[in-house]
Amino acid sequence: MALRCDLIIRNATVFDGLGNPRVTADVGVTGDRIVAVGDLGSHEADRDVDADGLALAPGFIDAHTHDDRAVLCGPECMLCKMSQGVTTVVVGNCGISLSPVRMKSRPVPPLDLLGDESWFAYDSFGEYADRLKRDPSPVNTYALIGHMSLRVEAMNGDTQRAASDKEAAHMQARLRQALAEGASGFSTGLYYPPNMMAPTDEVIAVAEALRATGGLYVTHMRDEANDVLLSIEEALKIGKSVDVPVVISHHKCAMPENFGRSVETLPLIDRGAAGQKVDFDIYPYAAGSTVLMPHRLRKDVAVQITWSVPHPEYAGRMLADIAMEWQIDPKEAAERLVPAGAIYFQMDEPDVQRIMAHRLAMIGSDGLPHDSYPHPRLWGTFPRVLGHYARDLKLFSLEEAVRKMTGHTASVFGMVDRGVIREGAYADLVLFNPDTVRDASTYDAPTKVAEGIVETWVNGQSAYVFGEGATEARAGRLVTRNQG
Repeated sequence: MALRCDLIIRNATVFDGLGNPRVTADVGVTGDRIVAVGDLGSHEADRDVDADGLALAPGFIDAHTHDDRAVLCGPECMLCKMSQGVTTVVVGNCGISLSPVRMKSRPVPPLDLLGDESWFAYDSFGEYADRLKRDPSPVNTYALIGHMSLRVEAMNGDTQRAASDKEAAHMQARLRQALAEGASGFSTGLYYPPNMMAPTDEVIAVAEALRATGGLYVTHMRDEANDVLLSIEEALKIGKSVDVPVVISHHKCAMPENFGRSVETLPLIDRGAAGQKVDFDIYPYAAGSTVLMPHRLRKDVAVQITWSVPHPEYAGRMLADIAMEWQIDPKEAAERLVPAGAIYFQMDEPDVQRIMAHRLAMIGSDGLPHDSYPHPRLWGTFPRVLGHYARDLKLFSLEEAVRKMTGHTASVFGMVDRGVIREGAYADLVLFNPDTVRDASTYDAPTKVAEGIVETWVNGQSAYVFGEGATEARAGRLVTRNQG
């Protein structure tokens, strides 16, 4: 008996998301699920898509984002992701989350990467989840709760010290409540001032809330430079102490004196993985981006400004050029520009490639959607992996590239029935041209739409079409660990 589908994508080169060899097949979708994969020549559909010469993959899962606010702002705000084939974003990273905290004044950096105090309006994760349900995002959202947000609330902004036992208990209770309301893990940003005074024992005390749910511990580690090995050991200790999986955020070896040290960090992570669950994400660029921190500037690390509250006209300019124009030193120029954001050219390309090729690596953009002149990773991460690293450099196969962006990520985060093309899975899909896909965004022109991404579907609904942009669909859902 012939099956009738809402959508059949025919003659596609299918990448299943698990790293298996590509196959030519048709994929049928009804509602929000894939209902058939194979030869569907006798089946009919309300819409047929001829994918001859094109690749079909599970929708990409952005393992590391700061899209907490962007997912609340409609299709145009998420065009930067859907145009890359991204269908699910992990929010609340680096200890930064919009909930559960309300703020009456501008958040301290880097919490202000998400916006001013008007956006910190959710006293519980349940309120944030309700907003997502009432006003759905065009992509799926998987949420972490940020230690920094918890800490600022529990300590009434007095974060330049260790939390008291009472304050740590308050944070743990807030985290436990958020997990019960649909959050899936706990993130830290121990590198940043609001968190850096938190000792390991404090983090463990708060993270104890994860034990009962099996939630993830996700960390922007205390140091990614000289003490990167000690920081990896600390992350592993925290995960082991509360018996939960660990995800190391945007793994890197920062600053010129640490170039090449991925030959030390990756074996250490491997040894950790032999005794506990640990994975990591990486973005495919040799520059990072965060808030501008004048006290951490170095002469041997170039800096590009991405936004500035007092001087918005300097977004996109190099700090050295601004300082020269003002006839002052770069640190003083930075102090004039803050609150501000910046791109730091602080990594080595061979490290980036070595880390990205590792079996545990997931791909995360770490894009900052509210920067006025963002790092190109916001618009280019996933096509860059497919085009530059897999196809052109042959760092790994296209099958492996897709696995790092779909099935592996779904497995790490416990996203049920996502990240894979098979019967019964959610119809999060991306159709792309494997011969032409590439990132078009650059440091000089960071918001250019990627080439070769033909169409993106979220839960069976078309969310993005190349040349037309975002559709009006808002089919995204809150995805909860181990619950689909």
